[in-house]
Amino acid sequence: MRKFAKYIALSVALVFSLSLLAGCGSQKAPAASEKPLKVGVTAGPHAEILDAVKKVAEKDGLKIEVVEFNDYIQPNVALNQGDIDVNSYQHQPFLDNQIKDRGYQIQSVAKTVIFPMGIYSKKIKNIADVQPGATVAIPNDPTNGGRALLILEKVGLIKLKPNAGLSATAADIAENPKNLKVKELEAAQIPRSLDDVDLAAINTNFAVVAGLVPTRDSIAIEDANSPYANVIAVRTKDKENPAYQKLIKAYHSEEVKQFINDHFKGSVVATW
Repeated sequence: MRKFAKYIALSVALVFSLSLLAGCGSQKAPAASEKPLKVGVTAGPHAEILDAVKKVAEKDGLKIEVVEFNDYIQPNVALNQGDIDVNSYQHQPFLDNQIKDRGYQIQSVAKTVIFPMGIYSKKIKNIADVQPGATVAIPNDPTNGGRALLILEKVGLIKLKPNAGLSATAADIAENPKNLKVKELEAAQIPRSLDDVDLAAINTNFAVVAGLVPTRDSIAIEDANSPYANVIAVRTKDKENPAYQKLIKAYHSEEVKQFINDHFKGSVVATW
């Protein structure tokens, strides 16, 4: 009987010890089950850069889940609704326009890179060779459409009204000496329109996906001083989240800058 009682006591002690060990293990569970930071990007260069950022952030204990989108609208919708935590794909003028038009409670917290917009053509090699009546495709969203018109003005093809600003539209063209025909298309569709138009203003992220190298293939391009720096955007109510500072630190690292320089060879420019 004494042996049996001793056996029961040892068994209870063993079960109790195992319970304590299990309890200790459960205390570590939250760290292992922490949700990664969901960062929305558009497919192409933004996604590639975030993959590099993700690797750097992991060294600082920040897990990132990259969520890809195929248009310019949904990443802000998803951020505002809380489906993602951050997005990194748009320049400040576009974000400002979206907030104004849609009332989003989101804001930028850091600059990232500039993707210089370029003017491309399969029919001419030089801006000076543009013929009267030529058709030019530009993005149909207000901000990028205005950006394209500013490039056309810079190279002397058109002149805009004095107060047109960054959101200029075709209606703001004050002088059009070559009688250019402006065709507004969805930004992502413009690379596929190159065979059908004489000129096309293409955002660099879509140009790269289409196999175009801005510094090699464009006949006109923005310089590094462009006001269209891309930004990291978050919900305003969450802007003090410490995880965002880790994200910015990783993005602004020398490793990521080196990746940008090596991988994009000057077609994408870091802003830090």
